[in-house]
Amino acid sequence: MFIAYSGVKTYVPNLLSRKFPQKPTWLSRLFGLTGLIVVLVIIAGVTGFAFWPRSPVNVVTAGAATKADLLQRWQAGEVVALVRHTERCDRSTNPCLGPADGITQAGSVAAAAVGQGFLRLGLSQTDVLSSPVTRTVQTSHYMLGKDAMTQDWLSICGKTLRNDVVAHKVAHRNLVLVTHSGCIHEFEAQTGFKHVKKSEYGSSLFVSISADGKLQVLGIVNANDWDSLLSEKQVNP
Repeated sequence: MFIAYSGVKTYVPNLLSRKFPQKPTWLSRLFGLTGLIVVLVIIAGVTGFAFWPRSPVNVVTAGAATKADLLQRWQAGEVVALVRHTERCDRSTNPCLGPADGITQAGSVAAAAVGQGFLRLGLSQTDVLSSPVTRTVQTSHYMLGKDAMTQDWLSICGKTLRNDVVAHKVAHRNLVLVTHSGCIHEFEAQTGFKHVKKSEYGSSLFVSISADGKLQVLGIVNANDWDSLLSEKQVNP
């Protein structure tokens, strides 16, 4: 702004038009804090996802090397398979095979198909144990065409499950354990997979246990994956 004095123009700053720094208000502070919290939550989420224990791999979709490794370890008698019973009667509208705590007729057909998969893998050096609950007894019967030896610890499970599995594994002999989804989930949690999805009916969790007791989770084979597992390499019974 200019002001004339005796013909001389003098420049006087217009203080009213100048913009002075303003102190942040409580509202701006709130938005700033909210933004910081959002950023921290995102960072924590990404970090947590990176370290979140994942589910065991699906052996069939994991690649040829994973399948070949499972087949080789099975031939060496180093494998334990935890098999979930097939469709339970009390949670299905399908016709029951027998008692309400057993499996459905469709479940018996599925169990027989899973059993054929294990027969193709080879059972000449394999022990089979089952939970004493009706649905697991029926599943193991239709898998093998005969009753398996029952073990209470396969229905109770609990904190000692991992050690129980290792203790019942005989060196150079495979072990098939017909059990329950809750037991399989407990075993997965005890072997480093604490946040896995519930196992499917008739699915098998394969684990390698060497002669010195070293345990390695190999992966999952679902009930309808057997043909894909064995298609590339036939295994003699």
